[in-house]
Amino acid sequence: MKEKPDEVSSRSLRQLLLQRSEWFEDRVLKAAPRYGYRFVTPAMHRLFAHMSSKPVNISELARRLAVSRQAVHQTVAAARRRGIVELVDDPLDARARKVRFTAKGMKMARSASQVVRTIESELERRLGRRELAALRRILAKAW
Repeated sequence: MKEKPDEVSSRSLRQLLLQRSEWFEDRVLKAAPRYGYRFVTPAMHRLFAHMSSKPVNISELARRLAVSRQAVHQTVAAARRRGIVELVDDPLDARARKVRFTAKGMKMARSASQVVRTIESELERRLGRRELAALRRILAKAW
């Protein structure tokens, strides 16, 4: 159902961004079972989206996600039980541990990247190439 212009303008930018983020996340999570990742929760999805191929410390993940370190620890523990991530020593700080994808986690991340490309193709069909490029350009700007 297409929204009327006055319905869109009555919502804040924050609401619109959250709604579109949820739309994107919903599609990723719905695709996960097809690749064998039915267990991925919204919290795991958000955590994985903030990880890269390099280990990252839990405090940094908590900052990126705007949640407590305890919340990140819980999500990491659940992902560790599934063999998706592991904790490794931080070579610069003997007291700290970093989170990184396991081989199984890297395989999952590659599958997720494929899903994201499919979603982006869907967006291009819905919005058009120029509109999608404009959206990328705007979101990539420093705020």
